[in-house]
Amino acid sequence: MDSPDFMGKQSIGRLLWMFSLPAIAGMVVNAFYNIVARIFVGRGIGSLALAATAVALPVMTILMALSILIGVGATALISIRLGEQKKAEAEVVAGNAMTLLVLLPAIFSIIYLIFAQPILTALGSSAEVYPYARDYITIIMLGAPIISFAMGANNFIRAEGNPRMSMYTQFLGAIINIILNYVFIFIFGWGIKGSALASVIAQTAAALWVLSYFLSGRNVVKIYVKNLIPQMPVIFAIMAIGFAPFAMQLATSIQQVILNHALMSYGGDLALSAIGIMMSLGMIFFMPILGINQGAQPLIGYNYGAKQYDRVIEAWKKAVFVATCIAIAGFIIIRLFAVPLAALFSKGDIALTNLTSHAMLIYFTAFPIVGFQVIGATYFQSVGKPVQAAILSLSRQVLLFIPLLLILPKYWGIEGIWRTAPIADCLAVLLTASFVFIELKKLKAKAAGELSEDAPGKA
Repeated sequence: MDSPDFMGKQSIGRLLWMFSLPAIAGMVVNAFYNIVARIFVGRGIGSLALAATAVALPVMTILMALSILIGVGATALISIRLGEQKKAEAEVVAGNAMTLLVLLPAIFSIIYLIFAQPILTALGSSAEVYPYARDYITIIMLGAPIISFAMGANNFIRAEGNPRMSMYTQFLGAIINIILNYVFIFIFGWGIKGSALASVIAQTAAALWVLSYFLSGRNVVKIYVKNLIPQMPVIFAIMAIGFAPFAMQLATSIQQVILNHALMSYGGDLALSAIGIMMSLGMIFFMPILGINQGAQPLIGYNYGAKQYDRVIEAWKKAVFVATCIAIAGFIIIRLFAVPLAALFSKGDIALTNLTSHAMLIYFTAFPIVGFQVIGATYFQSVGKPVQAAILSLSRQVLLFIPLLLILPKYWGIEGIWRTAPIADCLAVLLTASFVFIELKKLKAKAAGELSEDAPGKA
């Protein structure tokens, strides 16, 4: 494969399109298979199984958080090192990260399997939902190291300048997951266990695909056995950069637990089923924003490492513009088609359809501004500024969402739960804007300094 130097030379618009389109395609396919899987669960098993997937969400989010801690942290570090022309250091980062992607989820899986019953009870599972949640999460956790490796290591492919191959990984996992979900639920009749098994098998195929890429010799960042041995300075560097998105995912898990308990208190299993549907639908609109986010990250990181600050600013601005356009489109679709979208999952349950469609219209009210907040927080992560990234990433899920979730339902009941998200979104955007304004001002000064130093005739 060619050197990744092109990330510092070609036009930002073309690069953003080249990196983001495969990422968007992969993210959308993943979101689509998640929706299809939820439809299969809802129609093939029932609303209690849908509620079980909502109970499982915090555990799944923690697993994803571990993958993000290592995968995203290493990806940003690899991009920066490649921009600095330090390929050997980038390879050390990749090797250490691969070891951690297997080790940390394995430890988490063991802890869960030992304490499964109290954990599920704490997550808000009712007696009726518990058997479904137990069967589903147990199988997922047995495959946790494989799932984590597939998700995390795929980021490294994108970091070295090969987003198309990264997209193929996501396509492979999604297609296999959709097919096996249908076969295991509707043909074999394996119920919720079949859905979980389909996910593990699909991610195993994706992990093997990623591994074959790194063993094929086509990659820029090579994997050597000596680099698989953990080195504490490298681990700390990876975790420092990856901490912000990790903390955000961890906070999301806490938020989901509190949300589940609030929903059970004010709406019961029906409300829990509704939030499961809403999270699936929200993903199909949120994933393209994450695709732009992932496409922009290596461009920002590489050019920051190469001290091409004007290109960093351009990449960030264009990413924000595209992400906002996507968010507005998602908002319009939700407003126009809330009822038919909710009905896809409900198997003729009118009460569930009505509750879900009503909740969606409120919950996603501020969706058009989400793109700015996501890209704003990721900028700091991409350039290796973990403190700012952590504050912004946590602002919506911890600093704002959770307090609002604890307060608003006391005054508005279940309506307060639905109103929590748009209020938190608006406040988080204001905080992000203040951070970004200061940072861009500094970055513009750096860009002007670089230009003036390089200018012909400058004394």
